[in-house]
Amino acid sequence: MTANPFRSLDIGLRRRLDGLVPGDHEGTRLGVGSEREEVVRYQPGDDVRRIDWNITARSTELHVWRPRADNQLDTWVVLDLSPSMAFGTVTGEKRDLAAQVVWAMGELTEAPGNRMGFAVLSPDGITWSRPDRARFAARRCARLLDTIHHREGSSTPPLGDALDEFGRRYRRAGLRIVVSDFLDPDGRSDEPFDWQRPLRHMAARHDVIAVEVTDPREGDLPDVGSVVLVDPESGRQRHVWTSDRDLRLRYRAAAAERRDNVRRAIVSTGAEHLTVDTGRDWIRDLASFLRTRRRTLRTAGRAGHRPHRS
Repeated sequence: MTANPFRSLDIGLRRRLDGLVPGDHEGTRLGVGSEREEVVRYQPGDDVRRIDWNITARSTELHVWRPRADNQLDTWVVLDLSPSMAFGTVTGEKRDLAAQVVWAMGELTEAPGNRMGFAVLSPDGITWSRPDRARFAARRCARLLDTIHHREGSSTPPLGDALDEFGRRYRRAGLRIVVSDFLDPDGRSDEPFDWQRPLRHMAARHDVIAVEVTDPREGDLPDVGSVVLVDPESGRQRHVWTSDRDLRLRYRAAAAERRDNVRRAIVSTGAEHLTVDTGRDWIRDLASFLRTRRRTLRTAGRAGHRPHRS
């Protein structure tokens, strides 16, 4: 891993992030703001500067527009740096990609009054940070990665426990981002997962984005003959003959089933699901996700309710 994972994010990537709704957080209730929300009949005390003259002329009664609230956004990130995240077969490890995603989220939520805090889950336990300006907090999170070193067979507190504690600590409504590979240390591949219940509780109060970090080799075993596979969580080793076609097919099917189960479990909690992969253009995946999310939030705001709630 490089001394600073953001050095790989050159000016070209920064330009690609420009325009991805930086600092854009639309409120869902009426209040002080600048964007029009609805037009109503004038009442004594209403701001005469907000008279809608077009509707007033058509209805012959004074009408004023009410603004949508411009809310300050509190973002908290749970970053899973368990040993399984120290794996990568393309351009870097999953933990490197996770750090870049956190950096991007810091850039995108940067705006006056917005803050970001984070909790890092690692073999050392849970490390909590104080909230700060989103951009500064994301960079501080990246520097923390250089202090975390995995030992073979080292264990990490369950993600579910971290989310439980996280929910008890920070209850003010805002944006919550969980960045993890969602791999169970015990190898569990079907529901219920230990993180489902606390993630559901979190999504009932906050806007939650679950970012699943993957690597191509986790879904497809290559034909490279005899290899020794090491479980990063337990340190157990196993010799595998990868030239066995039936073995590769069973591996691929099991991996696909696990990912489908994780996706369904995340969606069932009411959280939004974003997948980034070390072998894909994660900026493009993030851009597509944010464009879809922006349209969904605007539609839900006009309907008068919050999206993605179960």
